[in-house]
Amino acid sequence: MIKLSIIISVYNKERHLKATLESVINQSYKNFEIVVVNDGSTDNSLNVLHQIKDPRIRIFNQSNLGASAARNRGIKEAKTDYIALLDGDDIWLSDYLKQMVEMIKSHSNANVFACAIANTYTKKTVPVSYNFKDSEIIKIRDYFKSSLNSYTLLTSSSTIFKKEIIDTVGWYDTSIKSGQDTDMWIRIGMHYQVVFLNKVLVHYRYINDSLSNTSFNPNTKPKYDKYNIEEALNTDLKAFVDRNRYSLAILSRLNGYKTTYYFYKKAIDLKNLPLGKRILLHCSPWLLKTLLKIKSLKGQKLYYMPLKDK
Repeated sequence: MIKLSIIISVYNKERHLKATLESVINQSYKNFEIVVVNDGSTDNSLNVLHQIKDPRIRIFNQSNLGASAARNRGIKEAKTDYIALLDGDDIWLSDYLKQMVEMIKSHSNANVFACAIANTYTKKTVPVSYNFKDSEIIKIRDYFKSSLNSYTLLTSSSTIFKKEIIDTVGWYDTSIKSGQDTDMWIRIGMHYQVVFLNKVLVHYRYINDSLSNTSFNPNTKPKYDKYNIEEALNTDLKAFVDRNRYSLAILSRLNGYKTTYYFYKKAIDLKNLPLGKRILLHCSPWLLKTLLKIKSLKGQKLYYMPLKDK
């Protein structure tokens, strides 16, 4: 019987943490351990953790080192061969683990598994859009090709992988404080295909932060300059990374980081962007902010995907 290690990194999640843990404890599939890494929370998160009594839960405290260090710590403490990631404010539907384990058993030679998700906003939950509409519920997919111009196949709450892949792809990059998940997904995608269950089993809490906010710091973001050789050999990888460069270029432009804006802009092959995005890439900060306000009123975005840091 397959046993999984559920890795939950927590930083100031007191508001939603109990519901997240209850969604794990109430899974129909019961063979798992829960490894929680409290990454120096300054709110009541640690007390919430201690109030939940379940022998499968192990709690580790550390100073605030960031999500990458917290996930690495959780993986190192895991006692099983399968790692199931979960953020401290997201929700698993009750059959998530059961259906994922069934998929793992039917694809025993595969290494990475994921399912469809829905974004939970303040008042509603909406399934995300993927770039495929086939009738196959389960299919082995190329990560980059399947994540272009749509939502990413992998998220930090809907992904399960064999622990041994860390030997190939490496650990989470602790130098990246925001966007570390995308960096990890790129490395996974370069080595492994994803067995994807096209069924919503995870509710991903979407934090509706503006693109332009004072907390944006380009020094904490991935540079995306360590994959140049691989990008030259894989056009889908290049297109995927350019999509992320575009988002960070727009963020840099909006927040007045000229050097960073030109750094990302220079690395983009404009053929990988539709005409509208190419135009936006050359807009002034003032015009971008105006367009951002207009699009926000219409429930639209200037970028490809929610830039959600957990």
